[in-house]
Amino acid sequence: MNMPTLYQSKIIDVDFGENVTIIEPTNIYGCQVGNDTFIGPFTEIQKNVKIGENCKIQSHTFICELVTIGDNTVVAHGVMFINDLFATGKPANGDKKLWKSTQIGNNVSIGSNSTILPVSICDNVVIGAGSVVTKNINEAGIYVGNPAKKIRSLSV
Repeated sequence: MNMPTLYQSKIIDVDFGENVTIIEPTNIYGCQVGNDTFIGPFTEIQKNVKIGENCKIQSHTFICELVTIGDNTVVAHGVMFINDLFATGKPANGDKKLWKSTQIGNNVSIGSNSTILPVSICDNVVIGAGSVVTKNINEAGIYVGNPAKKIRSLSV
């Protein structure tokens, strides 16, 4: 019988702020996590990710390389970030020059099971559960759907 190669979830080479809470198992490596941030179980946060202060990253979330998340931001359960848009009609297969970055502002709430393509989201935005963000969001407000569209403004 052939045995597979097994790897353990790990937390390595992470620049942590103060009072960070992590619920294992998680796979977090080569990133920065700000003060007073919570990271739930079954998450993966890849290298070159920056997470601000006072954030909450809930369980089953995948944050790929090239994502920056501002302060006071909530990323709910099962949110997926994408950095490969299949620009050549197939996966980039590690060709990182084809990957794109994502910028999430401060005071953003991303609902469960949302998918965030490489975009920029300004401060004070709510993304409804299950939404797919395909374009930059430059105005505060509530956005829902696939593709996500603004349904109303927020008073900030």
